[in-house]
Amino acid sequence: MLPRHEDPIVAIASAPGRGAVGIVRASGRDLAPLVAAVCGRALPARHATYLPFVAADGEPIDRGLAIRFPAPHSYTGEEVLELHAHGGPVVLQLLLARCLEAMPGLRLAAPGEFTERAFLNDKLDLAQAEAVADLIDASTEAAARSASRSLAGAFSKEVDALRDALVELRTLVEATLDFPDEEIDVLHGERVQARLLAIEQRLVQVRARARQGALLREGIKVVLAGQPNVGKSSLLNALAGAELAIVTPIAGTTRDKVSQTIQIDGVPLHVIDTAGLRETLGDEVERIGVGRSWEAIGSADLVLFVHDLAREGDARYAAGEAAVAARLARHAALAPRIVHVHNKADLVPAAANGLAVSATSGWGLDRLRARLLEAAGWEAAGGEGVYLARARHLQALDGTRQHLQLARRHAAAADPALELLAEELRLAHRRLGEITGAFSADDLLGEIFGRFCIGK
Repeated sequence: MLPRHEDPIVAIASAPGRGAVGIVRASGRDLAPLVAAVCGRALPARHATYLPFVAADGEPIDRGLAIRFPAPHSYTGEEVLELHAHGGPVVLQLLLARCLEAMPGLRLAAPGEFTERAFLNDKLDLAQAEAVADLIDASTEAAARSASRSLAGAFSKEVDALRDALVELRTLVEATLDFPDEEIDVLHGERVQARLLAIEQRLVQVRARARQGALLREGIKVVLAGQPNVGKSSLLNALAGAELAIVTPIAGTTRDKVSQTIQIDGVPLHVIDTAGLRETLGDEVERIGVGRSWEAIGSADLVLFVHDLAREGDARYAAGEAAVAARLARHAALAPRIVHVHNKADLVPAAANGLAVSATSGWGLDRLRARLLEAAGWEAAGGEGVYLARARHLQALDGTRQHLQLARRHAAAADPALELLAEELRLAHRRLGEITGAFSADDLLGEIFGRFCIGK
């Protein structure tokens, strides 16, 4: 434990602003002086006691419920005191100040420090601790349910099962290195390769579910791109179900990015409407807007390239389409992320050119929504049984797989290099341990918990 984690801490644990009830929470190795000073008497364990919270002069600050959780049976693993008072900001600040005054050495908690202590005291692993913040920040019902599964340990159990299989194989390989005269049957023939393949296949399945969870947590950045007046703003309004962007028949109405987050099957989509893509002559504002459009396209998860069915026979429009397509083609990485949608199908009823929609009537929007989810890698039944995951989890799983593949290559050699095999297994084990915090650096912990709210 770092020295600062030996300090008792206190913070307001409820949301800022006015409310019916507010909570001041303290955690430390021994809070008896704080309990005696603020509550005026000892408290039974895990029982809500109604009493006055007294100031230094003996006058009550407020009356409410006090609950003491003795160590190690608390959220942090330390002794925890919760004071439930009326939720006025002034009352809670007075109560917080009284706590700091009443107990020498007590200090304000840093963001996420209560949960960080829960991790350091083995009440939660790192994936579960992250799920606490994800549950608080969940923007959809599906994300909240998945975060709850992660907090309950669903993701950690999958990772632990992979880790146990790796540990068993590492033990056998390293025992062979340490005791070369002993016959360890698992390393004969292709058995080690079969074990490695089985671990890798299971890891791929875990990674697929984690990827679904990452989509729920992070959402998908979708950029609407195309020439002026093809209906990008109308399409944004139709997808969002609200008039967010100004729509006029005048080309170039949208001068800057307009963003809105929508939900499709519980998956957040951050949709960005951009200025129409065309050559700008003399209009500095539009030139800047078009430049920002290309910047947004370059950083998008998906690019919705909107085409105008009503102008397909127009030579000038066709030339503009070719110019936009040529510029997109310069960036090979964009190709898999482009979804072509043909708008204004209400004006060309017979059109069946690819994915046709009408932003005005709503025709074809359901197919467009399904296509967006498919292009992002979301599975129709993906919300059931998935757990919320982060980009660092996916990177750790990918790194683990790379080491497993190298291990299989060493195991398949005519004369297996057991030292190299053992090293790759060790590195795979280490990458996997980064997810739950078995192997983690202090700077990583600081970055993770520093994003939490104060009091959690």
